[in-house]
Amino acid sequence: MCRWIAYLGAAIPVEDVLVRPDHSLIAQSLLARRLYLPGTAMASQFRDHAFPTNGDGFGLAWSGRAGTLGQFREITPAWDSDNLRHIAAQIESGCFLAHVRAAPGGTISEQNAHPFVHAGWMFQHNGEIGGFRDLKRELTMDVAPELYPFIKGTTDSEVCFFLALTYGLAADPAAALRRMVERVETARRAHGITEPFRGAMCASDGERLVVLRWVSPDAGELPAPSLFHSTGSETLHVGPGRTERLPEGAQLVVSEPLELHWSRRHWREIPAGTVGVFRRDAEPAFHPLG
Repeated sequence: MCRWIAYLGAAIPVEDVLVRPDHSLIAQSLLARRLYLPGTAMASQFRDHAFPTNGDGFGLAWSGRAGTLGQFREITPAWDSDNLRHIAAQIESGCFLAHVRAAPGGTISEQNAHPFVHAGWMFQHNGEIGGFRDLKRELTMDVAPELYPFIKGTTDSEVCFFLALTYGLAADPAAALRRMVERVETARRAHGITEPFRGAMCASDGERLVVLRWVSPDAGELPAPSLFHSTGSETLHVGPGRTERLPEGAQLVVSEPLELHWSRRHWREIPAGTVGVFRRDAEPAFHPLG
């Protein structure tokens, strides 16, 4: 499980969103507040299985020169990376994704760090495919043959991305993500997997954010990973008594609000089972996944 942010709007220094808020993504890499991992042995020592630390690598992807995508990933903790702070202060972009990773028991490698980038798309994920070890071969073999060689890591998240690309992410992103979820759920049923598929995902081509929040219908009381979006003109708390206003029309989607004290008038939870599409200077559009 992980934490992530996605920004769309007028070009700003990445640090304005990634570093400066008083509960920034870098702060969340050390002490997240809304990350719950029920059933995970490593999280059992924390109250309510609240797993606070996302120190298994980080990544940044952004819309850069002439619409091309940049990518920077490391396996070190984000809270201790001077390089991340330096690059965030130098890059200005109108669309970027950033991610800090928690991978208890998983493989720590640059190839497994998010966001993933391929064919003009960025993708990041918080969650897991339950029983992925038993589903991995079947789901991976559904990836289009021409895309398969570009899978570099070992995660279920990257397989989700390449399945969405296979199912037409560029042509109809919402439909492609929906079909990816349906394919995973079909595989779970066929193999008798009881662990749920949980996900909060974002895909972007630099012009829009397409987000998905999901939890399997048979998950019982296990919640979907948290996901919020900003509403209206956004002012972020950046320190005691200090605020900064983002550009008019800016759109933010986050695993958890970027402020220690926040209002639901400004940060709205995205319902589980929902696909949302964010565009510049427009209200986001949400649709049920089913």
